[in-house]
Amino acid sequence: MSVAVRVAVVAVVVSVVVGGDAHARIPGGYGWPLLPRPEVVRGFDPPAQRWLAGHRGVDLVGAGAVLAAGAGTVRFAGAVADRQVVSILHADGIVTTYEPVEPTVTAGAVVARGSPIGILAPGHAGCAATCLHWGARRGTGRSATYLDPRALVGAVRVRLLPTDGS
Repeated sequence: MSVAVRVAVVAVVVSVVVGGDAHARIPGGYGWPLLPRPEVVRGFDPPAQRWLAGHRGVDLVGAGAVLAAGAGTVRFAGAVADRQVVSILHADGIVTTYEPVEPTVTAGAVVARGSPIGILAPGHAGCAATCLHWGARRGTGRSATYLDPRALVGAVRVRLLPTDGS
């Protein structure tokens, strides 16, 4: 593919992902797990190596109902260590996670984008307010790639870098 064609494709993708208003949703895609659009108090900070410390999601200030960011099947709803977690597998292979959440769904449930999946619980470590830790990844186990979940809702700025090394 020529450079001009690649630039055109990237421009279209960027306009779809970044364009629109603050509550824009990618057609057929994802929406915010809290409404109104929540404040991000801690951003995505993936580790340099999968076993190192990092922040594999974002922390969102909120209260009340937690919503499924996209349509999918609940993979897990229950306790992990000392907190309640819900994870959803979406048709595109992305798994979104939500914690701490008192689940109102069970594993195997099919949910639509925007469906309530639980109630935001207090006690997320490192957050002065009541916060939802929202994560996203593609794949599982050693092949998992962690994603900034804000990209799912078009809230990540994309910077294009030259490909010719300049």
